[in-house]
Amino acid sequence: MSGTVSGLEIQKKNKERVNVYLDGEFAFGLSLLEAVQLRKGQTLSESDIAALKARDETGRAYERAIQFLGPRPRSAAEIRGHLAEKEIDAAVIDAVITKLEGIGYVDDAAFANFWLSNRQEFHPEGERALRFELRQKGVESSVIDAALEASRETFEPSEAAYRAARDKARRYAGTDRRTFRTKLGSFLTRRGFDYAMTRSAIDRLIEELAASDARFFTEHDEQDEHDTDQE
Repeated sequence: MSGTVSGLEIQKKNKERVNVYLDGEFAFGLSLLEAVQLRKGQTLSESDIAALKARDETGRAYERAIQFLGPRPRSAAEIRGHLAEKEIDAAVIDAVITKLEGIGYVDDAAFANFWLSNRQEFHPEGERALRFELRQKGVESSVIDAALEASRETFEPSEAAYRAARDKARRYAGTDRRTFRTKLGSFLTRRGFDYAMTRSAIDRLIEELAASDARFFTEHDEQDEHDTDQE
């Protein structure tokens, strides 16, 4: 299809897009940025039209990606998946990802660091759970390894286990030590902490809570709590 531009009309529902008419008939829509390059009477070849449509499709996909990035950083795989759900062509998605990476909007290493920092600050988890989450986000293992290593310099894993346990502990006030250990141990295990960190965090909390509030634990089953394993 080729033709002569006979009209350029801003769309009523979207002032950022323009309807392009060729030879008196509606032909296609373009972004305002692309449409400003056109003028009435201009002849467009098939290749001209194909190029305009391709740039427009990439531009719209880019805008979708930017909106998706709005709430928080995203991994490249997350963006790919989001755009694929919109039935956007794979070649267009590749072009968008390349553009986003080029301007620093997409960086899986930075994303992994953000994810770990956010989790450890607001929702402490063990490395097993963190690794799983990042894999689910499509981050490569080597990138995850590097991010976890860097994270250990700021967030001590054993301290993260303690903070996670501390935030949960008050729910078990009035239980005996064995119940407290079992319930909190199960919670920390689900959060991805290993046995040693879980046990250490719970031992520390039991000591602190018993010292600060003699009535926190019931009298039942107080002895030999260290011999009780978490489920």
